[in-house]
Amino acid sequence: MTTVEPVTVLLVDDHAVVREGYRRLLERSSSIRVIGEAADAQSAYVSFTELRPQVTVMDIALPGASGIEALRRIRARDAAAQVLMFSMYDDPIFALRALQAGARGYVTKASAPDVLVEAVLTVARGRSYISAAIAQELALRSATPEEDASRQLSPREFEVLRLLVTGMPLRDIANQLGLTTKTVANHQSILRQKLGAETALQLLQAAARLGIVTPSPSP
Repeated sequence: MTTVEPVTVLLVDDHAVVREGYRRLLERSSSIRVIGEAADAQSAYVSFTELRPQVTVMDIALPGASGIEALRRIRARDAAAQVLMFSMYDDPIFALRALQAGARGYVTKASAPDVLVEAVLTVARGRSYISAAIAQELALRSATPEEDASRQLSPREFEVLRLLVTGMPLRDIANQLGLTTKTVANHQSILRQKLGAETALQLLQAAARLGIVTPSPSP
């Protein structure tokens, strides 16, 4: 009888307790084996190149560079990499950006536990998987002018916008993403043009409308 090897998984989340919970959840299935963990984008990339997992389960909200940036780096190294985004963000814009960057699937952390197991096994077979709530939103949500503009943003522009609205200086964003400061400044100009934002405040407001950031309440 032929023995089927379990699907190997790399877990990427910045909280050790959360990773432990995911590991236990996934390894309840005899068809899955977690072979590594990572807490940020850089360690995710290094672990991926060393361990070569069949599926990488990646959170978007990582310290420093986001999971989408880590996804981009991994896919640049290996175009066949199977990456499943597993995120607290339930706004379709994040799913769209992740899929555009090369994610094979997107599951929200609000999904039932067995959904993550099903998603990993589906992605390992080379198929896409999107959790039901996100799929329904993508199918039914009517487009607004802001959403139309967001669809024009490249994954790199989306990542630059995410960091810009945190108040991070251009030089730090450049270092974070491996770009020159001039390139980041160019992205900033393009973002303002695409989103119709002339000032930093208007850029923040546009990002808030897209669900990328929630502005702090006024004093």
